[in-house]
Amino acid sequence: MSAFKHLIGGSWQASADGRTLPVFDPATGETYAEIAAAGPGEVDAAVAAARAALDGPWGRMAPVDRGRMLMKLSTLLDAHREELAQIESRDTGKPITQARSDAAFVARYFEFYAGCCDKIHGETLPAQPGFLALTLREPHGVTAHIIPWNYPLQMIGRTIGAALAMGNACVLKPAEEACLSALRFGELALEAGLSPGVLNIITGTGAEAGAALSAHPDIDHLSFTGSPQTGAAIQAATGKNNVGCTMELGGKSAQVVFADADLDLALPTLVGAILQNGGQTCSAGSRVLIERSIFDKVSALLAQRFKTLVAGPGATDRDLGPLISLRQKGRVERFLDIAKADGIPLLGQGAIAEDAPGDGYYVRPTLYGPVPPDHTLAQDEVFGPVLCLFAFDSEEEAIRIANGTEYGLVAGLWTRDGARQLRVAKKLKCGQVFVNGYGAGGGVELPFGGVKKSGYGREKGFEALYGFSSLKTILIRHD
Repeated sequence: MSAFKHLIGGSWQASADGRTLPVFDPATGETYAEIAAAGPGEVDAAVAAARAALDGPWGRMAPVDRGRMLMKLSTLLDAHREELAQIESRDTGKPITQARSDAAFVARYFEFYAGCCDKIHGETLPAQPGFLALTLREPHGVTAHIIPWNYPLQMIGRTIGAALAMGNACVLKPAEEACLSALRFGELALEAGLSPGVLNIITGTGAEAGAALSAHPDIDHLSFTGSPQTGAAIQAATGKNNVGCTMELGGKSAQVVFADADLDLALPTLVGAILQNGGQTCSAGSRVLIERSIFDKVSALLAQRFKTLVAGPGATDRDLGPLISLRQKGRVERFLDIAKADGIPLLGQGAIAEDAPGDGYYVRPTLYGPVPPDHTLAQDEVFGPVLCLFAFDSEEEAIRIANGTEYGLVAGLWTRDGARQLRVAKKLKCGQVFVNGYGAGGGVELPFGGVKKSGYGREKGFEALYGFSSLKTILIRHD
């Protein structure tokens, strides 16, 4: 059985007390590796190593040279794309095709941010006579990154990539359920030439390692993706040290389908947006709002598609893989039990492949509708392959239902009416709106983040760089 250590200060280290955690294969339920379990001591060491790196060559490196180093890392990531995909597929359970996409995008993130390093400009500002006012952007310093288990590689690209591009030194705490691709990334980062302490990776539980990192007095900024409940706890911890955060905290995203929609274009996307990663996606299109005049037609077509879907091991590349853990499987199944008890109409359900191991964490993709807008299926983030349908009679009602949750991350809008596209998109309370499509193939260049309980701050694109930097104003008297 393989055993993995922390990356601290450029070297691989076991926990001081020797503790480890098992790594489970979601497809089989079997243990196949173990990771070191970090405590406060390992967190202290990682933060100290990052601080030391800022005082060394990394802190003095010219932006153009920093960009060249990140481009070298991007090239290495691309060269190891298949290896990373295989690790990601087994560790998370996702189909290998989806894992290959994730591996391609982590290389693309570092390519993008490598090119940004020497292109972050300040401004000159109007000032009173005799003075010159200007601004410049500086790295925060030590940035902490607590990432989830659903997209480890992509999360590394969009958080670590942006933070390093700005010149920060990083401490990464991947989720204990899926961190092996993060550790392999650490090896490639060292191979690319990142100096000791620029990137540190600690593994362990959120309750111990994550909590210690969040509360650490020597971090300067924290990026977190996960549940609103955990996000609130992290903000409380960082708040005691007045540390800023970037928070991406989930969603209950709606896709609104008007009667004039191109259904040939919409239908496969409506299904794919909930199947991606088994529905374990913050931006999953988990609610589909359909204009009443076409509700029966669209729901019947979706039901046909759901009945053909099959879940199986990631290596077999079915429509979806297993869920990440036995705990997550149980959570999704509780939602299905509630729907059955409350008499929510079941429109269609897929199958679990015959060759899927019996102890794997599989859940059949499930379609319900119509669902009352105030039901728990409509309000709570299921984080599984469960799609809910709703009928609406007017544009105003569609907007009210779409905005009628505590979340506000992403929305989809399907209509050929150009005026309606802009009108409705502006009224949807969320961070991203896709018109006649859903998702952006990674969306490396596109700012991403939410409102309401979906969090604050933005990842991806140049906005992420601004989030991983602080703005300094300088006023010079010259008369």
